[in-house]
Amino acid sequence: MCAAGRRWGRRQRALLWAVLLAAWEAAWGQLRYSVPEEMPKGSFVGDVAKDLGLQLPEIRDRGVRIVSEGSTQYFALHGKTGHLVTAERIDREQLCESVQQCVLRCELIVEGEMKFYEIEVEITDINDNAPRFKETELEQRMSETSLVGSRFPLPEAHDPDSGRNSLQSYELSGDEHFSLAVQAGPGGDQRPELVLAKALDREEAAFHELVLRASDGGDPARTGTARIRVTVLDANDNAPVFSQAEYTVRVPEDVPVGSVLVTVTAKDNDEGIFGNVKYSFKKATEKASKMFHLDSETGDITLSRSLDFEEGDSYKLEVQAQDDGGLSDTAEVAIAVTDINDNMPVISVRSALSEISEDAPSGTVVALLHVYDKDSGKNGEVRCSIDKDIPFRLQSSHGSYYSVVTARELDREQVSDYNVTVRAADGGSPSLQSSAVLALRVLDVNDNAPVFAEERYSARLAENNAAGALVLTVRATDADWGQNARVRYRLAEGRVRGAPLSSYVSVQAETGALYALRSLDYEQLRELQLCVRAEDGGAPALSSNVSVRLQIVDENDNAPQVLYPPAAAAAAAWSGVELAPRRSEAGALVAKVVAVDADAGQNAWLSYELAKATEPGLFRVGLHSGEVRTARSPLARDAARHSLVVLVRDHGRPALSATATLSVVLAESVAELLAELGSAAHEAAAPGEPAASLTRWLVLAVAAVSCLFVAFLLLLLALRLRRCHRQQLLPPDSGASRGVPVSHFVGIDGVRAFLQSYSHDVSLTADSRKSHLRFSAASCCDTLPARPPPDEPAPLLGDEDPAGAIPSDPTPPSNPSVPYHNGGELTIVPPFWMWLQCIIIS
Repeated sequence: MCAAGRRWGRRQRALLWAVLLAAWEAAWGQLRYSVPEEMPKGSFVGDVAKDLGLQLPEIRDRGVRIVSEGSTQYFALHGKTGHLVTAERIDREQLCESVQQCVLRCELIVEGEMKFYEIEVEITDINDNAPRFKETELEQRMSETSLVGSRFPLPEAHDPDSGRNSLQSYELSGDEHFSLAVQAGPGGDQRPELVLAKALDREEAAFHELVLRASDGGDPARTGTARIRVTVLDANDNAPVFSQAEYTVRVPEDVPVGSVLVTVTAKDNDEGIFGNVKYSFKKATEKASKMFHLDSETGDITLSRSLDFEEGDSYKLEVQAQDDGGLSDTAEVAIAVTDINDNMPVISVRSALSEISEDAPSGTVVALLHVYDKDSGKNGEVRCSIDKDIPFRLQSSHGSYYSVVTARELDREQVSDYNVTVRAADGGSPSLQSSAVLALRVLDVNDNAPVFAEERYSARLAENNAAGALVLTVRATDADWGQNARVRYRLAEGRVRGAPLSSYVSVQAETGALYALRSLDYEQLRELQLCVRAEDGGAPALSSNVSVRLQIVDENDNAPQVLYPPAAAAAAAWSGVELAPRRSEAGALVAKVVAVDADAGQNAWLSYELAKATEPGLFRVGLHSGEVRTARSPLARDAARHSLVVLVRDHGRPALSATATLSVVLAESVAELLAELGSAAHEAAAPGEPAASLTRWLVLAVAAVSCLFVAFLLLLLALRLRRCHRQQLLPPDSGASRGVPVSHFVGIDGVRAFLQSYSHDVSLTADSRKSHLRFSAASCCDTLPARPPPDEPAPLLGDEDPAGAIPSDPTPPSNPSVPYHNGGELTIVPPFWMWLQCIIIS
């Protein structure tokens, strides 16, 4: 009873150990699958999610992924089904050329849990390669004295497949003199030999054609053939013999290319051509054939490519020595590659946190690392370490995995960021090292408001900007982390010129970039004052404000505007005309061009220049004043009418300009000016257009002047009759008028003479309501001398007695046209109609 209980207890313990072992294998990723080679991309390998007990939502949410060593990833995890599938087409012969069992390893990483699972996938062979001879045309030489039963080694075929799909048999056909024998080599390989079945006779047949066929065991079977040409030679007594049946050499993997690794030698005791020995590779893999070169004359085996212990640590070659008589010998060459410490440890970060809360408990896993070294022995032994002055430690996990965990509680107020450096060193001499840096940020609560980089911002923006133009970027930082440090920007409420501020500018919420939403005009708006608010993403949110001053910069977008002369003056013959006396001196002011520019600064600085003139050298324009002055005194030959085009240009870039057209008339009197204007009006009329309006006004002017003239004559006649009447009433010897020259009484001729001697300056301005007539002080025409000069012409009143009496009444006459004598001077106040009469007479 007790023995049975002990046996049942042992069974329970064995079962428990078996269950624990299975659980340990599952926990540490002991998943094995197999898949045939050459499967298309995306082919099913295994149901990883089911085998590991992972739910499909966990695969998507926890960041489950497949990683493998090397640059090529052959497997991937299907996110929707949880299946392990092929990521690339897999060629077993390329990956595992000299390995019977081809196994690829990968790892499934669960980032959310900092776990990993190892997966092994065996790549099974398919019959995708046929046996192949190195040379398809072979030549074999034999002596006609060769004995029946002599054996001659033949080249072997190579099939990279494995198992039943590899090379299985040889077959010879073509001649009854020969048969085929297959020998088993030391490694189980098949070595074909040509056996002489019937004596040779060179006189009967000098050549024999044979076909050697190699077949594998696939379904269907694949074959490869080689044609053999046997040449029958004269007697050859001795075959070459190698000095060693096997050559063994050990070379480091860093041996230079071109170095002689080993020299094979064979001796033939014959003389002449039968003693000449040549060397060749009888059996070598394709990789070995490319890696080594055999000199056929000397037997030197040299290195053609660089060796790499991690790719191949040994090579076996079969060398053949053959004389010209067809006899040969073989020897094996074994080349062992020794490892050197040429690979530094590699640290792969399988999973890592970038942020950790400051209240995380001690022992929290921060990163999962995989460390490996391609070298072997001590060169591949790796030791890992971490800095001592940080709150983290390194602990070993399963196999070559390490975990970085927190050693104590974190305090963000002291250190907010950590750069954890993990170092790995191998056991080589000298030791090679590598390192990996883990950047880790410590998260905090929302206890800091955003802080702008500047206390206030200012920017300048050129007017006429494109809608959506970037003005400036405000930037605020938050000392918190994560969502608490996420800053968003917005504009404070405001109005500009009665419109909301948001219709002028906007701020990008994420970047703080301030954009102008409309094209701004300096002439309407010169400055914008606004406020930008920055808020973090905490709960509750904290915010801060900053003021932004936006200055609109003027651009040269307004051409100068000419105020005088107005643009309409060019269409009217009686407007925009300036009078310049022909007796003007050089530098006399003729007119002034007045222009303004709506821009500011340099864009509003105006300069004037004379662009076109009827007489180029007669007038000049002030560069900055716009004053049109005479450049010289007018000459008699100068035309009466002149057209001046003044160019007004600002100083912007590019400069804008406007033109003003002035008509200047050189005249001595108003009558001459009006005559020129009338002529200009006739010339300005369009061809074929009736000048009815102008003619009507001229007729009315002539009629009015004629009426005034008739009235003036009637008035003079009345005055003459009145004078005659008064002379009849006065006594003949009255001396009231004695001493007064008759020339002081003015008639029509006197008025003409008076007006011709009258010196005046006339200034006419376009669209002016008044015309000014200024009397020169040098020739005061409102006073006449008491006595005429000696050369005074005959009395103006005709054949009248010069000694005639004048009225004794000292009161000046009521008629303003009558001269009044007072104190030796006669004052004449010419009425307006007299001026008009003077104009008509002249």
